Amino acid sequence: MATTADPTEHTLDLPGTRLRYETSGTGPLLLLVGAPMGSRGFATITPLLAEHFTVVTYDPRGILRSTVEDPDAEVTLDLLTEDVHQLLAALGSEPAYVFGSSGGSSIGLALLTRHPEQVRSLVAHEAPLVELLPDCAQLSSGLEEVCETYAGEGRNEALKKYAALTGVERFSRPPGGGRHEVTDLESFTPPDDVRAILDRFFLHILRPTALYRPDLSALRAASARIVVAAGTASKGQLSHRSAAALAGELGTALVDFPGDHTGFQGEPEPFVSLLRQVLTGTA
Repeated sequence: MATTADPTEHTLDLPGTRLRYETSGTGPLLLLVGAPMGSRGFATITPLLAEHFTVVTYDPRGILRSTVEDPDAEVTLDLLTEDVHQLLAALGSEPAYVFGSSGGSSIGLALLTRHPEQVRSLVAHEAPLVELLPDCAQLSSGLEEVCETYAGEGRNEALKKYAALTGVERFSRPPGGGRHEVTDLESFTPPDDVRAILDRFFLHILRPTALYRPDLSALRAASARIVVAAGTASKGQLSHRSAAALAGELGTALVDFPGDHTGFQGEPEPFVSLLRQVLTGTA
């Protein structure tokens, strides 16, 4: 028997792409944004959140079920943000709670900057904003090297350099909500769908999300609540460092969330409990 937590699938035709998105639950609108992660990456927390929100998840353009007309077309953060803007517009005029994970946090910050009327509050979890760090020149060069390594030597060599640069050494694939961790990059042979996500990531998503410099003045002036978050198990990693830098720039405290860079997959119940509190301002 279907419940309000069972997702329903939808499509949205936008220039150059057909986005696939899912809705579940009832209550105020909550958009979960990942990049390159799509809907299934949030499978562990979507049903928990759907008890309190109308949860919307989607596959970014070129990821999994969201197709693109030209796979080689340039992808910018403006384009990724416009997709989210149009998705929310298609869902109505109600401002949304927004949770952004990793590169999805970059998109969430850009959305709040460009379309503040669409955001009720934003939780930016471990946005990889290298431009905010004192060693940004070295990090930016390292990211370029990762992408060049992908083009010249393949995804596994690129993953090794990415892990060394970011400190993220575990790569997880949540099939239908489960968690499968990959720790041995020497023998890592990803399934076809994961390989396609990694290829899209290194070709089109890593640079625009990690090299984005948010409009700090606009964020400071925003009326929406902004919560900058990082995992308790990812201290010292690039995205934790940049989250701390963002919190410092905005003059707000960095909120510790359970787990690592994808703590919502490994510790969904405590993660959702805290997320509900900080989204609604009751923490």
